[in-house]
Amino acid sequence: MNPKKLKERRERIQKLDSALKKLFPGAGIELKFKNPLQLLIAVRLSAQCTDRVVNKVTEKLFKKYKAPGDYARANIREFERDIKQTGFYRNKAKNILAAARMIKEEFHGMVPRTMEELLRLPGIARKSANVVLAEGYGVVAGITVDTHVIRFTKRYDLSDHKAAPRIEKDLMLLLPKKEWRGFAHRVIYYGRYLAPARRYDTNLDPLVKIYPLAAKKFRV
Repeated sequence: MNPKKLKERRERIQKLDSALKKLFPGAGIELKFKNPLQLLIAVRLSAQCTDRVVNKVTEKLFKKYKAPGDYARANIREFERDIKQTGFYRNKAKNILAAARMIKEEFHGMVPRTMEELLRLPGIARKSANVVLAEGYGVVAGITVDTHVIRFTKRYDLSDHKAAPRIEKDLMLLLPKKEWRGFAHRVIYYGRYLAPARRYDTNLDPLVKIYPLAAKKFRV
């Protein structure tokens, strides 16, 4: 990103985020959890699944399985049935149970609290690790980049990249660290409740007025 583009994008994202703060002042995580282990599992289940469905599944799941050892000892077929509603349940079950075993055996039953250690867990990439660190431990190590953030970044010309890790690096350059956590939540709310990937009435979208070209960009 050259200096001119960096300056333009910093100015644009500041205006966009100011508008987002007015639209979604209470934006935050919608997954329900009581501790980092529950959060880790809920985040993994949320892949290609709505938070509403995940919360419905985990309401029963977290009563049945409480500690890493409970998951580590779980029968995988039974666990698959427990989480089937979230979709892609075989892969999710395999990763969750393997991660629980690693947490029990290598991390003394505690969910890791560093990016490097979290990335060692099966099925956990930077997006999930950022959520666990920020929401579970209050540690801001980066910006959560999900499909909503990717779409937003493309529509408002905030990065030249399509891959989440590169987009995250660009956003970290554009925003002060104190805004990283809140910005991601606000953009996710924007994508869920105001500006979906499908066509919608952009006349009702105050962010489009900041960057009119966004009216023509609905999909990444």
